[in-house]
Amino acid sequence: MTPVQASIKLAPSILAADMGRLAEAVEQVDAAGADRIHIDVMDGHFVPNITFGPIVVKWLRSTTRLPFEVHLMIDRPERYLEAFALAGADSLIVHQEGAVHLNRTIQAIHALGKKAGVAINPATPASVLEEVVPDLELILVMTVNPGFGGQEFIPGTLAKIGRVRRMIDQARPECELEVDGGVDPETAPAVVAAGAGVLVAGSAVFGAPGGAAAGMDRIRASLAARR
Repeated sequence: MTPVQASIKLAPSILAADMGRLAEAVEQVDAAGADRIHIDVMDGHFVPNITFGPIVVKWLRSTTRLPFEVHLMIDRPERYLEAFALAGADSLIVHQEGAVHLNRTIQAIHALGKKAGVAINPATPASVLEEVVPDLELILVMTVNPGFGGQEFIPGTLAKIGRVRRMIDQARPECELEVDGGVDPETAPAVVAAGAGVLVAGSAVFGAPGGAAAGMDRIRASLAARR
């Protein structure tokens, strides 16, 4: 593995896994060298779909030692922070668009002893993050509209990734920049070139020919080939 490959973290999203074999899916990407597990939580209000609750996170926690990042695509995420923290989340990502009192929500995540992340949708400007960047461990730029897996990457989000990268470098260099949506071997190099350090991939991993490990290898190979 080249230094460039090693510096980029992969966070497979179990939203794209076989829901009847989630534990096996987590074990597969763990064995294939995933850096963390991305868990998309949807409530049927903030986004149309309904997915995982705290009980699923708790059930999966015993299958791996990898960090769990729980992406709360829900209205008023502050109501569920403690439940997901107790279930085994290592980091909690809330949407700027869904958190009425964002600073207070970030403080609540830290009070639970967890890393705090904030996500923004494709139409949300990077500037909304300026006041909270110093308090974050992670910023997640959505490169598709949240709510469904398997969507096509929105090219116009690349410029925003670059703006967020510069914002982080100026205000909190240790904060991670993550991208979620349509990440695959074709889009991953451009996303990394724009400044992302963590890639969430669902369909490109769990829907890949040859299985999840092969999907992860293809993403890594695409990054190595286009350095």
